Amino acid sequence: MDIAQLTIDPAFRIGDVHRRIFGSFVEHMGRCVYGGVFEPGHPRADERGLRGDVLELTRELGATVIRYPGGNFVSGSRWEDGVGPAGDRPRRLDLAWKTVEPNAFGLDEFMTWTRAAGAEPMMAVNLGTRGVQEACDLLEYANHPGGTRLSDLRRAHGSAEPYGIRLWCLGNELDGPWQVGHKTADEYGRLAAETARAMKMIDPDVSLVACGSSGRGMPTFAAWEATVLEHTYEHVDYISAHTYYDPSDGDRPSILASAVDMDAFITEVVATADHVAAKQRHRRKLKISFDEWNVWYQSRLRADLDRRGWVEAPALIEDTYTATDAVVVGDLLVTLLRHADRVGVACQAQLVNVIAPIRTEKGGPAWRQTIFHPFALTARHARGAVLRTEPVAPQYDTARHGRVSGVDTVAVHDPETGYLNVFAVNRLDRDVILDCDLRAFPGIAGAGHITLDAGADPDAVNTAAAPDRVTPRQGDRPAIDGGRCQVRLPAISWNLLRFTSPTH
Repeated sequence: MDIAQLTIDPAFRIGDVHRRIFGSFVEHMGRCVYGGVFEPGHPRADERGLRGDVLELTRELGATVIRYPGGNFVSGSRWEDGVGPAGDRPRRLDLAWKTVEPNAFGLDEFMTWTRAAGAEPMMAVNLGTRGVQEACDLLEYANHPGGTRLSDLRRAHGSAEPYGIRLWCLGNELDGPWQVGHKTADEYGRLAAETARAMKMIDPDVSLVACGSSGRGMPTFAAWEATVLEHTYEHVDYISAHTYYDPSDGDRPSILASAVDMDAFITEVVATADHVAAKQRHRRKLKISFDEWNVWYQSRLRADLDRRGWVEAPALIEDTYTATDAVVVGDLLVTLLRHADRVGVACQAQLVNVIAPIRTEKGGPAWRQTIFHPFALTARHARGAVLRTEPVAPQYDTARHGRVSGVDTVAVHDPETGYLNVFAVNRLDRDVILDCDLRAFPGIAGAGHITLDAGADPDAVNTAAAPDRVTPRQGDRPAIDGGRCQVRLPAISWNLLRFTSPTH
């Protein structure tokens, strides 16, 4: 059997896990909002129309940050349409997703929902069709205590206390020609800098995210980041990155190595940001907000848009995820953790129904997709310091990414609890023995092995009729002998190996 070797040492520290990297995303797209988080009249909905079953699953998922209201939707939106008495709100055409937006769910409902979910709100402002003044108006409505027209309007709408939203996106994907209000890097960079300056005059404690590229494959990638940051570096706290990986072509070896591309994407954005920092003599290191990422069968989107007219909350890209997709998502989380020194925020897109870990039926049940499980377990157990790991493992060839390692790993050590958690992905179609050298942790003992194994049935999915077909299972507890242990990683699997110190 193939063997992969791994040495883990607390001295190989990358940085602390940022809880904000376990974020998600609620956009006015498809049935993410209407029929997802919000469905008045549903048997599990409360008096506000919020689905209790979705809230329960959101808390179980461990989502720490929720980005809202878009995404592409934000670039043509008017935030004031979604506040005040529901009966007075206008219905609008949403150009991003070719839908009719009823505005029955808006900022006030979203803030009520995030509090119930125990998550931090991440708000986006429209810099596509709007600008500095509208962003400042939204911030005043949300965060100013009172005594002004907009803050008093919020109070009149039922929230006497300010929302205190700390995390804000300065637009969305404005490098993309599909975006309403698409701009050049210079146009966007100047607007973002002006908006950032004004927003921090209102609330100096906000953290701001400038739009990076909407994908590593964009023809303007890196040049876009460099130009935007030359305008904004001193005013913002993060530069965004977005990426999706499409399994539609059936190339399983390549899709299983998607994290190789994400890793390169992060490295290249960091290099570009650090170039601007050096050029402008900034000491502060900018962080990345990877606020859209997931597996997405993108080839299905065009057909979804073309086959219908203007309707309200249609089913849109409701991908059903396979066991293989779950392994890929677990590996993408490994990559985000491995860059803990520079990735400070991340949001899996999206939360419900739209390329999501949670699916629902109108008037019916909610259930966990396969990709729910590695996210929930990583969010629960990745606490403490991220440790660098460099597995020596068998390699294989891929069409998209060249020759790659068959095993990917990261370790997280929590000195407070004594737990060492190793996240390991086997991308190969055969079992591998992971040989771990743990001699830098004297007296450490095996505590558990959880695995999500796709090798037996790579295309298995969870459905409303069979919601638990793909779930993690308990493996054998790792046995330590002389500071080393060997653990079998099943073919095409995501694994969590847990170890504990005898002093805890």
